[in-house]
Order: sequence, then structure tokens, then C-alpha cells
Amino acid sequence: MSRPGPKIPPLSVTDAQRAVLEGWLRRRTTAQALALRSRIALECAEGHSIMEVSRRLRITPDTVRTWRHRFIERGLDGLCDDPRPGAPRKITDTDAERVIVKTLEETPKNTAHWSTRPMTAATGMSQSTVSRIRRAFALAPHRSQTSLLSTDPLFTDKVRDVVGLCLDPPEKALVLCVDEKSQIQALDRSQPVLPMIPGTPERRSHDYVRAGTTTLFAALEVATGKVIGSLHRRHRAAEFRKFLTKLDKKVPPDLQVHLILDNYATHKTPGIKKWPLTHPRFHLHFTPASASWLNLAERWFAELTRKKLKRGVHRPVQALERDIRAWLTDWNEHPRPFAWTKTADETLDKAATHCRRISDSDH
Repeated sequence: MSRPGPKIPPLSVTDAQRAVLEGWLRRRTTAQALALRSRIALECAEGHSIMEVSRRLRITPDTVRTWRHRFIERGLDGLCDDPRPGAPRKITDTDAERVIVKTLEETPKNTAHWSTRPMTAATGMSQSTVSRIRRAFALAPHRSQTSLLSTDPLFTDKVRDVVGLCLDPPEKALVLCVDEKSQIQALDRSQPVLPMIPGTPERRSHDYVRAGTTTLFAALEVATGKVIGSLHRRHRAAEFRKFLTKLDKKVPPDLQVHLILDNYATHKTPGIKKWPLTHPRFHLHFTPASASWLNLAERWFAELTRKKLKRGVHRPVQALERDIRAWLTDWNEHPRPFAWTKTADETLDKAATHCRRISDSDH
């Protein structure tokens, strides 16, 4: 007759521990190993035997026994991995701080920012070490972005007005983002463009011959993404007024029209200010000064530039205008609206955060 084995101590879980274990199970970012150990502890706390938990979770009994024992001894900390042996750190926190402080607060002599090699010479660390420290703290001194804060005293009111039109347009009304892309150059390369072949990208000469310019006036319909466009050789209030007249003819007469515009001088001449008085269904809404990014037409112009103009080759300006009209026609056959995702409050909060960062900066 076999003798019974040693009595296994029961595993109990407090309410606080159960909340933590269940949280680890629900959280998507929890490591799979930690989630499994949490499930082992919860199953054992329900009174299930080691063999039963092993079958239910499809793991070996030794795995259940190990983590059951560690939870009984050390609680939640017992489910975490122990520190693993390895070589001691060669780079101390002080070394990392030196790199960070130099990167953020100092400028090397005769250069605009710290590249890796000058930082290596200044700190005595290896180039790979400097790179690892920068990656760990998300420092990229070689990168730079443009930034311009609006000083418009009515910034908040205008943001709420423009964003409100995009997110919740009025009934029986059309919201159009209107802008112009001026000085579009018809450029002809000095030598023929070499087409792409396997292993070699397209090649073009760096120099070019200017063949004239044109200006594209565009009105992007926020709801559908369709665009009404008009090309003119000059960029004056007279051409902009002709474009407004074209919009009046294109838009059904039973709809109110809300135009979102930037603060370009062409949009604010006395003649343009009087034009809505004779066309009362048109309502002009101006973006804040230095905040033309609120105008979705800018996003559409970026699409046109990237997909058509940037790599285009046009000898006369008429060829450029034909290509733009063809691209506009193709766009309107398959329009794609640009979805505005942030509310006015979220946009204002982001601008306020940027203002605070600038206010706290010593530069």
C-alpha cells in the first residue's frame, strides 16, 4: 500500500490580488507568460488540483506546481521573472545623462546639432553606445520640423467655426474648402528622363528649363471630396472673383454655400468683400492667421503635387494645364473625402500643449 504524499498548502487570493490578476488577463499588452501564470493562480484559487489545472490549461503539472508554489511564497511578485544573470552594465546612468544633457542643452562648435561622431569624441563613448542612448530616449537631433503658432486674437472662435463646419455641416448647405495653388511651373528637364529598370530607379537631371506658370483655384467639397477647379495664368482678385462666379453656377441654386478660406490678400479685397452682398447664399469663413492647415484644400493640393506635379515634365504651360485638368477629371470620377478626425476642443488642446512647450523652452 503506497503512502500518501505531503499535503499541499491551499492557495488563496485576496480581492486586491484577484483584481490585479484579472487585469493582467484582460490587458492586451500583457506578456503571454504573465497572463498564463495569472490564470494558473486563479484556477488554483478556485480549489482545482494541480492535475486538473494542467489539463484545463494544457500545460505540464510541473509548470502549475512551480508557479503555484511561487505565488504562495511571494504573492504577485512571484509571478514575475527573476533577474537573469549577465554581464554588469558598462554604461552608467551618469554616462547616459551626459549624452542627453549635451544633446538637449548644448550645441557643438561650428555645427547646428550633435551628430554621432562629435558626440563620441566629446564623451569618450563608442558610436554604438551614443546611438543606443539616443534611441532609448527617442532623441533625433538630425531631424527638424516646421512650426508656426497663430497669433490671431480670434483663434479659438475661428477654429470652432471651421471645425464645426467640417464635422457637422448645416442642412441644405454645401461646405467648400477654397484655396489656390499659385505659380505652378511647367518644367522641362534639360535631358530626357531615364525610365526605371529592375535594380535602378528612374533618373532625371537636376536642372530644368522653365516654360511658364499657371494658377489653380480649387474648391473641395468636404462631404464628398469632389473638387471644382479653374486654371488662370494670373493670380489676382479678378481671377478669384471669376472663380466665385463659377462656383455660383456649379452649385445647385437651392443650397446655401459655406466657403472656408485662408487669409490671403486676394480673398479680402474690397471687391471680394462686397461680392457676398449680391450673392447672399454664400457665407465666407476664414481660418485663423498662420493656420491654413485647417483648410482641407491644402491636403488636396499636397495629393496633386505628390502624384502628378512633382515628377511631371511639361514643355509648354498648356501641356501642364491639360495634365492638371485630366487629373482633376479623374479625381472627380473617384472622389475621396478627407475625414476630419479631431473635434475643435481636441485641436485647441493640442495647440495649447504646443504653446506651453514653447513657453517652457529657454531657446
